[in-house]
Amino acid sequence: MAENVMRVRVRIADGDDIPGIEALLSRSYPILMAQAYTPQVLALALALVARENPALIGSGTLYVAEDAGTVVGCGGWTFDAPGSGMIVDGLAHNRRFAVDPERAGRGIGRAIFERSARDAVEAGAARIRALSSLNAEPFYERMGLRRLDLIRVPIEAGVEFPLVLMEGVLLPPPTCS
Repeated sequence: MAENVMRVRVRIADGDDIPGIEALLSRSYPILMAQAYTPQVLALALALVARENPALIGSGTLYVAEDAGTVVGCGGWTFDAPGSGMIVDGLAHNRRFAVDPERAGRGIGRAIFERSARDAVEAGAARIRALSSLNAEPFYERMGLRRLDLIRVPIEAGVEFPLVLMEGVLLPPPTCS
């Protein structure tokens, strides 16, 4: 396991990464989310979530994990809340996390989360929120986030996309004395 992660490099995403991120989202979300959502809900939800947001790339707080030039993971954070743009002092929001389904469970998501959390703390965040898919809730729990609420997002008449609102405390890195 550690050998696979050691080859992966986590870095800030840039505009050249958009095709790789979109390819990752297209191969990751349909497979990993299929275990938690019906085919109808998944098909409608993927139209909303399986494409990259260029403004997020320009934020400097979206990261990619790459192995031999291939994007195998992505994710990041912003102070502005997804959808509303609201900013609450000290609160960061996880954004656009995905891992190649063939590499899930090998530490790539954790490496991206840890980089995001470290950078968010350095920028002044004390807490982090995630609007998690049902299948990703256990991942975020392992990262120290806890469920606040189950949110049902209407995506078509009579069809809802259930998501889990989660939050955790961000601890500053230990200091050496």
